[in-house]
Amino acid sequence: MQIELIQIFILLGLVFLFLIWGRIRYDLVAFSALIIAATLGLVPTEDVFSGFGHSAVGIIALVLIVSRGLSSSGAVELVASKLIDPDRPLPWHIAIIAALAAGLSAIINNVAALALLMPLDIDAAKKAKRAVGQTLMPLSFATILGGMITLIGTPPNIVISEYRRTALGEPFGMFDFAPVGLVVAIAGITFVSLIGWRLLPSKTSLLDTEKAVSMGRYVAELRIGEQALEDGMVVEDLYPNANDVDVHILGLVRRGKRILGLARQEELRASDFLVVEGEPKSIEAFMGQAGLEFAGSEKHEGGVVAPGLTLLEAIVPDGARIQDRTSRSLKLLSRHSVTLLGVARSGKSFQDRVRLLTIRAGDVLLLLGTPDSVDAAAEWLGVLPLEGRKTEVVQRRKAGLSIGVFMLAIACTVLGLAPLSVALGGAVIAYVALGLVNGREVYTSVEWKVIVLLASLIPLAEAFEHFGGAELIATQIVTLTADYPAWVSLVALMVVTMTLSDFLNNVATTLIAAPISMSIAAATGTNPDTYLMAVAVAASCAFLTPIGHKNNTIIMGPGGYRFGDYWRMGLPLELIVICVAVPTILFVWPL
Repeated sequence: MQIELIQIFILLGLVFLFLIWGRIRYDLVAFSALIIAATLGLVPTEDVFSGFGHSAVGIIALVLIVSRGLSSSGAVELVASKLIDPDRPLPWHIAIIAALAAGLSAIINNVAALALLMPLDIDAAKKAKRAVGQTLMPLSFATILGGMITLIGTPPNIVISEYRRTALGEPFGMFDFAPVGLVVAIAGITFVSLIGWRLLPSKTSLLDTEKAVSMGRYVAELRIGEQALEDGMVVEDLYPNANDVDVHILGLVRRGKRILGLARQEELRASDFLVVEGEPKSIEAFMGQAGLEFAGSEKHEGGVVAPGLTLLEAIVPDGARIQDRTSRSLKLLSRHSVTLLGVARSGKSFQDRVRLLTIRAGDVLLLLGTPDSVDAAAEWLGVLPLEGRKTEVVQRRKAGLSIGVFMLAIACTVLGLAPLSVALGGAVIAYVALGLVNGREVYTSVEWKVIVLLASLIPLAEAFEHFGGAELIATQIVTLTADYPAWVSLVALMVVTMTLSDFLNNVATTLIAAPISMSIAAATGTNPDTYLMAVAVAASCAFLTPIGHKNNTIIMGPGGYRFGDYWRMGLPLELIVICVAVPTILFVWPL
């Protein structure tokens, strides 16, 4: 074995160990390995940064931005609100939300799909008074399964497609993954809905879950806008919308004074403010449904649907600038264009108006403005933003436009009018022009750690293939399965790829497994597409651990899961995937 091959095996082995260890950022691990490989002469110096120009890198970045635009439009919320009912029997609820998650993951990034649906699932669990841990893992697994259906559903499919372009001269099409992906997704969703959730531990309690994911309830003021005014409309007319999203109407403020009692029969006027209590997402949803605006919206260009507005939750530490002062005395709105929309104080209600309330240490503030302005205001106020507590203000009026632009981009790709990268680039430009994504969000939507990981590993994977590493592993697999039918080598490849994906980033797994699959096809004289499709499916199936896929990591805390809980449902699911995927692949992409 040549010295370069030994070096590349050792280097990739160290990369895998560090990625499994997880104490060092995976992008730093991959980039460091790339620099070491260049130093050792394994990667030519002129190719060190070639990965950053690879088409797969650009496509993944564009998919993430398009996902952000679709999320900001409220298109997902519009569909989900019609389908999710907490009163349904648990198997039916899991089946419906899992099918929705899989369908959504087929068109946007599966991490974004989980982020959009997880709050809705948690809310349904709270209303049904059951542990959210019973449904979050099936939801996460469904988003992973759905990503297999289309080219843009998951990074492994994009990587495999672009690898095929390099190896065979033509990439996979948008829906080439659909026949296999749909069958696997349907089988997986059927399993998690009927049997899978029953395998999860029963120790997950609703109380613990609520503590882990509770976002806090705020008292806020919402302005009666022109959209909410109708002839003879009274406060009581807003109660159905408020009840739907779990918002409590506390009272009415007119001419700076709070009307005593609930004022149910008080007629609404344009200058009135409604005092409500609820969670940030609930308050934002109530605003959209009832046609209300936030206090101070007239001073934000574009009002409540201004592009890029964000709700940020921040806690007030002892010694903060705003401690023992009011929002109005600090002139927060005029100085920073940020509105203090709500205040939470240990679950207690208060009678003062929000902007006139004296803030105490320990209060949690709900700040509204553009991302830049709320971040600057939080720093100026001396408050501490709570991790993961930003709630995007949804632009529901643009839901149809966002879907239309996306469908046009996909149609252009399918009809061969434009490459996928160009079509998605056009969609991004349209989203920016429509205000669904602002200039800052174009960059913040991209997960740069994944981009650096992919761009760093591409030259390493090419070196692995160039020096014969892929051929060596493929030869071993072929030798071990030589006395068995040809499909056995396909199963062996899937098992190895799945095992790697359970502990490594699925992009890293795909980049290593793709050349191995091509070498097996070359050694056996069979169809390379069969093996490439097997790698695409297996690389996406990370169900045994919370570290194999980000969605599994995201649900770990809110669901109250432990590391060992995942294999309970994940192991039988991976076996089902193999049993279903192999015959389907052989039928659609025969050897």
